[in-house]
Amino acid sequence: MSNSTKNLSDLSHAIKKWGLEFGFNQIGITDTNLQTAESKHQAWIEKGFHGDMDYMAKHGVKRTRPDELIPNTQRIISARLDYLPPQAENSTLILENSSKAFISRYALGRDYHKVIRNKLQKLCEKIQSELHHYQLNQFEYRVFTDSAPVLEVALAEKAGLGWRGKHTLLIDKNNGSWFFLGEIFTNLPLPIDEPASNHCGSCSKCIEVCPTQAITAPYEVDARRCISYLTIELKSSIPLEYRPLIGNRVYGCDDCQLYCPWNKFAQITKESDFAVKHGLDDVSLIDCFNWTEDEFKLKMAGSAIYRIGYTQWLRNIAVGLGNAETTPEIINALKQHMHHENEIVQEHVRWALSRHLA
Repeated sequence: MSNSTKNLSDLSHAIKKWGLEFGFNQIGITDTNLQTAESKHQAWIEKGFHGDMDYMAKHGVKRTRPDELIPNTQRIISARLDYLPPQAENSTLILENSSKAFISRYALGRDYHKVIRNKLQKLCEKIQSELHHYQLNQFEYRVFTDSAPVLEVALAEKAGLGWRGKHTLLIDKNNGSWFFLGEIFTNLPLPIDEPASNHCGSCSKCIEVCPTQAITAPYEVDARRCISYLTIELKSSIPLEYRPLIGNRVYGCDDCQLYCPWNKFAQITKESDFAVKHGLDDVSLIDCFNWTEDEFKLKMAGSAIYRIGYTQWLRNIAVGLGNAETTPEIINALKQHMHHENEIVQEHVRWALSRHLA
């Protein structure tokens, strides 16, 4: 082994150790070859399964060729960060109570974009400061977390952090799937890790439990049917056929993860920023619906939910109220928003009222 190879190997081990010290739960390293993922991604786009997410297609092959997105990239450092918050109310109990607002567990605390980006930046600064110990001079990098045309699941799978499940999320056999991913694109030719092997086997639980049957085939999701897409990415009216199926899921959907057998091994996060804020793990639909725009902005400041905006929040809550058990309180709450200035909110409120007054 040459000195250069040994230095890169030693640095790789150090990066993984530093990653844990900065709060990540696992670090893996891979190259930039995503040929297999590229053909699958292109076929998914051609089917129109990305819906209104035009950004999934507009960057062309830059999404599947990291070295074209960031020139000189030779390796991707992929990081995993668990997010399942401690002491959160049981998800199943909230989903079974139609008066409650179910919010995807990843959004109960601080916006993960900021948390992960800060940790990745600190890791890069540590690498930069220690580079001379490994007789290396130039460290070029860019950090990403769900914020650029990056196939993060495909990269993480190649880096050995887990396998792509039939629901298309990454699964680790020792830690389930309740985690975020982040990436560092770098010019350092670090040794790469072995890809993870698939352990879904014959299980199809995620496909069976999806409320809208958005998992159209193993390892393929039609985003246009996915509740996470409908409540977060879709800015227009939610199609009528999906509204009754959404239930009380007002921001995202966790069903495919809740019923995945591998999540019995999921770990509670140690990241304090992901702890539940403002009681969002157990809040009533009516309370959420009664927030003023100022209250929404105050409570959701620093949250991923803030990005959908107040009117989309009301649209989603209206659907939840339309699916709730009929009570005078719910009817009254809906009537108070009948003349909301936003037409999309009005239309969803009218739909919800029609369900109760039929």
